[in-house]
Amino acid sequence: MREYSSGCSSGPEAVEIHDTIDSRMKGRNEARVKKVSRKRGRVRAREICDVNANRTLSHRHTSLNTAIGDYGSELNKKREEDKSERTVVSLSPVVDLDGLSQPSRGTRERLEENTEQATVRLEKIRGAVSTILECIGEDPQRDGILNTPTRYAKAMLFFTSGYQQNINDIVNNAIFNEGHNEMVIVKDIDVFSMCEHHMIPFTGKMHIGYIPENKVIGISKLPRIAEMFSRRLQVQERLTRQVADAIMEVLQPRGVAVVVESSHLCMVMRGVEKTTATTITTCTLGCFTRKRTREEFFGLVGVNRTLA
Repeated sequence: MREYSSGCSSGPEAVEIHDTIDSRMKGRNEARVKKVSRKRGRVRAREICDVNANRTLSHRHTSLNTAIGDYGSELNKKREEDKSERTVVSLSPVVDLDGLSQPSRGTRERLEENTEQATVRLEKIRGAVSTILECIGEDPQRDGILNTPTRYAKAMLFFTSGYQQNINDIVNNAIFNEGHNEMVIVKDIDVFSMCEHHMIPFTGKMHIGYIPENKVIGISKLPRIAEMFSRRLQVQERLTRQVADAIMEVLQPRGVAVVVESSHLCMVMRGVEKTTATTITTCTLGCFTRKRTREEFFGLVGVNRTLA
């Protein structure tokens, strides 16, 4: 029989009280055990989740590294291919391998023809002009225009002589390492070209600027490059871009800018007949695409009033 300090007797009532207390303590202990078990279960579950998450993350990292590695390999391979291609392909879409600019089959035929073939070419143009004179109601045998077909044929070959010019011959290695990195401008270059839509002239001024990467080009070469591209059938937008691309190709400066202002006889003598209209086109490459640099160039060549 248990004895308690509370002074309770050891009768049946005391036994019942003791059993009740034992039952309650047992219930509390079982509740504590269940609570601890649940807590341990949650901890274990978290540990399992963490392990699975780490495995998944590790797998993702491995997959990502594999993908990056594969992409890097492909990128390096492409760079090597591009590097090998640069040894045989021009960087510019304008200048061909042998220095010609956008040559066609006819360009090469004209460039490589002998004296006899050149005579045949001239005669074909002369005959075509005689036909035109007849079609407009003139007499090709009239004294005033008897030699017009021949003169026109020679003039047309001169107007389009830029097709067979070689930009490497024009530059002629006139590129010098001067350590200059500020803007260089040649402005008010006279240009005369032929509109390819009507074969009527358009004339005007070209302004060329570039910012060197230490190397400069002989300043006379810039008007010569402009002349090479203008002496052919053209549209002004393409002429502007071709000059900029060619300078970027041969000099590799930090940037190039070209502005062309011209009057087109195809809209002066015919069509809308606007005698005072001027067409302005621009092309900016490299650092000239930045607003401040572009505006400085436009200001120096005097077209900022329109283009700023």
